[in-house]
Amino acid sequence: MCAEVPKIIAIAGASGSGKTTLAQELRATLSAARAALISFDSYYRPLTHLSWEERARVNFDHPDSLEVSLLEQQLMMLKQGQAIDVPSYDFSQHDRIGSSRLIEPRQYVIVEGILALSFPKLRPVYSLAVFVDTPQHICYQRRLARDVSDRGRTPESVKLQWNESVEPMFKQYCAPSKSYAELVCCGLSDVKLGVKRILERL
Repeated sequence: MCAEVPKIIAIAGASGSGKTTLAQELRATLSAARAALISFDSYYRPLTHLSWEERARVNFDHPDSLEVSLLEQQLMMLKQGQAIDVPSYDFSQHDRIGSSRLIEPRQYVIVEGILALSFPKLRPVYSLAVFVDTPQHICYQRRLARDVSDRGRTPESVKLQWNESVEPMFKQYCAPSKSYAELVCCGLSDVKLGVKRILERL
């Protein structure tokens, strides 16, 4: 159990901005013994009650797709020195799966996600708010490569989703949240520079 109240670091940015890479590098630098990493994606709402076709039509880039109250509750539990069970999410099924991941309190807790800074009730919980700023055309190319390679998507489906929901939701919800960041990192810069800047703030 962590003897001190964990410092919670939020890292937000567009899909494909490099926020996950930055979060992973930060955790590696701090060490797994001192830092836990939580992906906002784990908190997508369960959609078992819908057919696969209905799930595929859900706008996963809208704030309503996330169970924010559960994340808030679990972050507060970590602050109080309690372990949490983070849900597991299967992107190929657009649904949660039965298993969960136990996270013990650590000195640092890193929360990364597109909308990590978009919810007013979460922002006071954070010790540091970071936004990864990357041009949208670069984000699209990165997302295209990832979804085709890692998530079994077709290029056509990736492009359609980008145009219909990913980019519009970024402009409406994610981009404005940059104003709440205490630190803005360039998603085209060396990730180690971003880590260095975060550590300087901590």
